Amino acid sequence: MSDATSHLLLPYILAAQAQKHVTHNEALRILDGLVQLSVLDRDLTAPPASPTDGDRYIVGSGATGDWAGWDLNVALWTDGAWLRLPPRTGWRAWVEDEGLLLVYDGGGWVGTTPAALQNIALLGLGTTADASNPFSAKLNAALWTAKTVAEGGTGDLFYTMNKEAAGDDLGLTLQTGFVTKALVGLFGSDRFRLAVSADGSTFFDGLSVDNTNGIVDQPQLPRFKAWTNYDNYVGVGAWTKIGLNNTDYNDQGCFDSGTNLFTAPVDGTYLFGATLLYKINASATARMRGRLVLNGTTEIRGSLGEISATHVSLATAIWLQTMVPLTAGDTVELQGYFRVADGYFAADHTSFWGCKIG
Repeated sequence: MSDATSHLLLPYILAAQAQKHVTHNEALRILDGLVQLSVLDRDLTAPPASPTDGDRYIVGSGATGDWAGWDLNVALWTDGAWLRLPPRTGWRAWVEDEGLLLVYDGGGWVGTTPAALQNIALLGLGTTADASNPFSAKLNAALWTAKTVAEGGTGDLFYTMNKEAAGDDLGLTLQTGFVTKALVGLFGSDRFRLAVSADGSTFFDGLSVDNTNGIVDQPQLPRFKAWTNYDNYVGVGAWTKIGLNNTDYNDQGCFDSGTNLFTAPVDGTYLFGATLLYKINASATARMRGRLVLNGTTEIRGSLGEISATHVSLATAIWLQTMVPLTAGDTVELQGYFRVADGYFAADHTSFWGCKIG
């Protein structure tokens, strides 16, 4: 009959044994050291200078001193001495300084984290996953880096997302306080789309790219083209705002045909242009000018144009074009001027246009 148990090697109390309490206490000491095994460290090769009763370690390879020859064994400090506990296959130990659970596989201590995770229903990292979000992570930073050539990789990194059909949605939802503020991806089609929202329910497309040809569209870009369907009379010697009562397009409603003003909806750089077609009133010797004016008072540099030669009615024209930085709320208007003789700026061919470019 063996004098120790099969797995933990606890000593039996033998028949007719004297001082049975010694054997009993030895078994209790081993049980106390091994049950719910938790070690302070697994890298030390020499005993610490001042251990506390009950301290346990997995001895590192190449051990010295009192631990010599105890490589990978469990060392227990008890009753003022080190007790060697040789591991058996299947023993589990929690390593406190690493927060790591190990298992002894017969040859060494190995981590319990599996090399592969397959078909997991829920995975939560720092938070709890649920059916709506089967993979959930709560953290302050995340890194994806390519496996290098030296590591057997290619040095490239691709993050692939896939949807079943063109009419489905695929993309990133960007939120503040769990209210969606932006969408980036393929939503309802295979066009690339970037949309923003103030309230999480009404969205505005800021960018849309046709996947069949790469053409970029900016649906919310402030832009307009205004024109007049009547002749604008302008007297001699006075700058006069040109009336433009029609628009071919007027995105963001930035041009007001009632006031004949373009109003910048946001800060930015804007490109403007205009055409002023001359129409005679009494004399073709009229001299005509055109310009663009900021906030009703300031001539925009580079926008002034003038023709001083004798004009041909409904043939002579001024073309204006310039670029200007604007602050939200700034206005731009088209003005005309005659000297020497009065005249008209002709219907249907007098126009003013602009758009935000930066």
